[in-house]
Amino acid sequence: MRLKKFSFKTVNSTNDIAIKIIKKNKIQSGMIVAEKQKKGKGQYGKKWISYKGNIFVSIFFPIDKIKLSLNVLTKINCLLVKKLLSNFYKGKITIKKPNDILINHKKISGILQETLSNSGKTFIIIGIGINLIKSPNLINYPTTNILHLTNIKISNHNTVLKLKKLYENFIPMFSKFNKIDLDKI
Repeated sequence: MRLKKFSFKTVNSTNDIAIKIIKKNKIQSGMIVAEKQKKGKGQYGKKWISYKGNIFVSIFFPIDKIKLSLNVLTKINCLLVKKLLSNFYKGKITIKKPNDILINHKKISGILQETLSNSGKTFIIIGIGINLIKSPNLINYPTTNILHLTNIKISNHNTVLKLKKLYENFIPMFSKFNKIDLDKI
């Protein structure tokens, strides 16, 4: 499946842009990429702090033919982001349920899933934030970034392309299985 890529300088939220595109009913699957978010969303209505140079992406596609629960989809999305990060960091990367990716017990990435029904179809929107070059200072939740961990500045553009390819290769597998062997991701 090909994801149509939409790039923006600044948005309120990449998930909000994905919702608008789905509601216009012209594009079935896509990827929203922004250099900056003004009102990035986290889980439970929390704000996602969006520093320029980090990754802010939303991927959307229909899930009507997918027989997996949203909990399993969340786990798959976390595993895909973990796989992406393993290209840049060779140490241990863990998942803190339900949707945070940690390195050294510090958050490096978060995922926000939303579903939307439009014109008789149900879509999933997967918002992904990854700290590439800067991480927020949160009082009760330590954070980190790839630059701090590796001393290597990773290309935002190339990272987004790798993420796009991961999803384009994996999305067709969602509908082929009732249960995916998560160890093979």
